[in-house]
Amino acid sequence: MPELRRDPIVGRWVIIATERAKRPSDVQRPLDHVPSGLCPFCPGQEDKTPHEVYAAGRPAAGPVDGPGWKVRVIPNRYPALMIEGDLEREANGIYDRMNGVGAHEVIVETADHTKDLAALSDAEVTEVLFAFKARILDLRNDQRFRYILLFKNHGQAAGATLEHAHSQLIALPVTPRQVQEEIEGARRHFDHRERCIFCDIVMQERKDRSRLVLENEEFVVFAPWAPRSPFETWVVPKRHESNFEAEPKERLAYCAQALRSTLRRLGAALGDPAYNFILHSNPLRDPASPSYHWHIEVMPALTHVAGFEWGSGFHINPVPPEEAAEFLRLVVT
Repeated sequence: MPELRRDPIVGRWVIIATERAKRPSDVQRPLDHVPSGLCPFCPGQEDKTPHEVYAAGRPAAGPVDGPGWKVRVIPNRYPALMIEGDLEREANGIYDRMNGVGAHEVIVETADHTKDLAALSDAEVTEVLFAFKARILDLRNDQRFRYILLFKNHGQAAGATLEHAHSQLIALPVTPRQVQEEIEGARRHFDHRERCIFCDIVMQERKDRSRLVLENEEFVVFAPWAPRSPFETWVVPKRHESNFEAEPKERLAYCAQALRSTLRRLGAALGDPAYNFILHSNPLRDPASPSYHWHIEVMPALTHVAGFEWGSGFHINPVPPEEAAEFLRLVVT
């Protein structure tokens, strides 16, 4: 069973993922290209994966774990955390630990092996985002879980080990420290000014426009003021909402439009770079927050974390966000 261990100095939790040691990519170099006939995420290969927990697009008469789907969600075969068991929180002298209980799922974004997320239509990306929402709503019924992190690794440099377009979620028994720091910073701003800091940022970026990449009726896309890496880009709803899963499907369609355009611009500007995106939302057990605001952070994998970054927590970014945003604005997609 995996284990969660807490650093006693800074309060950071680490997953000791014993099950991941069985993953082939941990002991051999992953293939740059997996032929479609061998891909476990392709239609017709459903028996090569764990039983699905969600599927969209399949005709009502279609068999579970059969072809005909458009989006499919399955447990990760090599999970970082295990769904079975109790947390069993305990102390080991000065140290805190608990069992590595959680959920680790894969969202297969399309049945087409040749397409990545940016190549899908707005309607298809909407279905992917709706699958995110559906899984959060289901998993939050499990009282062991406090936070669900949704993320995507695209390209080998960003940590992807299979070519077929997919994203992942991990349900955690704790709120990640980085998210907690965002929540606390947003709360301090709200306590001082009685306004959401994300709403203030959206208003300023729409007014200033030097870091604005695009906007539609419901979402803005911009390069943040202090980006950690070149071409880091955020997708943020204009309306205040702390919980991603509270968004209706019609607004998710606008999010899909903004996210797809962002990925296409990054691909055209940078030559299909590897990237990660992370969805930050309000913790599952917290009430709707007037100070926190869900958002998606997209980070191309263009630089490497080295000694200075590990030692200081500082990030060195050679591209000013104003220049990155201007470059992306001028891209024709």
